[in-house]
Amino acid sequence: MIIGVISDTHRYSWIIENTINKLENPDILIHLGDNVQDLKEISKYYKGPIINVKGNCDFAVDTPSERIEMIAGKKVFMTHGHKYDVKYDLSRLKYRALELEVDIALFGHTHVSKIAYENGIWFVNPGSPAVSRDGFNSIATIKIEDGKINPSIKGV
Repeated sequence: MIIGVISDTHRYSWIIENTINKLENPDILIHLGDNVQDLKEISKYYKGPIINVKGNCDFAVDTPSERIEMIAGKKVFMTHGHKYDVKYDLSRLKYRALELEVDIALFGHTHVSKIAYENGIWFVNPGSPAVSRDGFNSIATIKIEDGKINPSIKGV
C-alpha cells in the first residue's frame, strides 16, 4: 500500500499535475487542507480514492477538520495542524496522537516537511508543493508493507 500525502496547495492549480505525477500512482491520496477546492483539480489527474480534511484557509466547506481512518491495518490520524499549534512545536499533536492510539499522525500547516518517530507513532508533514517556507516544495509518501511503515519526503 502506498499513500500519497499533500497539503497546503493553496489554489496553485498549475502545480497539481506535476505534484500528482511525483507521487508515482499511490493507492490512496490524502490532502491535509488549505485548500480543499483543489480536490477538483487533483481529481483530473488522480482517479483513486481521496481523503481530505480542511485547513485554516478553508471556509464554509462541509469537510471535517480531523479524521481517523484505518489504512492497510494502521490507524491514521489526519489534521491540518493549526488547532494543535504545530508551527511552534508538536507537543499538543503528540498528546492527541497518543490519546487516539494511532500509528500515524499526518499534519500540514507549517509549509515545511517533517518526519519524526516518537512513542511508536510516525508524525508526517508533507510540507507544501507550491509555497514552502524553507525553499523546498514537497509532498510525502507512506509505504505500508508487511505491517511496516516507511514514510518519505519528495521534492516537487
